[in-house]
Amino acid sequence: MIKLKYGDRIAHLREKRGLTQEELSIKIGISRASLSHYETSRREPDYETINKIANFFNVSIDYLLGRTNLQQTVLDNDVRDFVENLDLTDENILQKFSLTVDGRKLSPDEAKRFIAFVRAERSLE
Repeated sequence: MIKLKYGDRIAHLREKRGLTQEELSIKIGISRASLSHYETSRREPDYETINKIANFFNVSIDYLLGRTNLQQTVLDNDVRDFVENLDLTDENILQKFSLTVDGRKLSPDEAKRFIAFVRAERSLE
């Protein structure tokens, strides 16, 4: 089996939908030239762009990057919405889900210090 590069996969998905590079670039908010570079694998899309492409075609990022040949998005829309909007400052979230770093569960105090650290970092920006 030949492993396709991410550019080949993007071009294939676009062509399968009958879209030109110009049409797809407008729909996902990038320049046609950027899309052309991605499709020829001359440039790698950043996370935001690869995410837009995956969402537009309803495929997983892993599929676009060639880590799997399964196109289906791993997360359904409800799960994706939950993950993208997870608020670690919500006490219920900290009680229901275990947060881990390096394979070790964070204690409630460690989770609170982690949140405090992120807030401190953001205040310096």
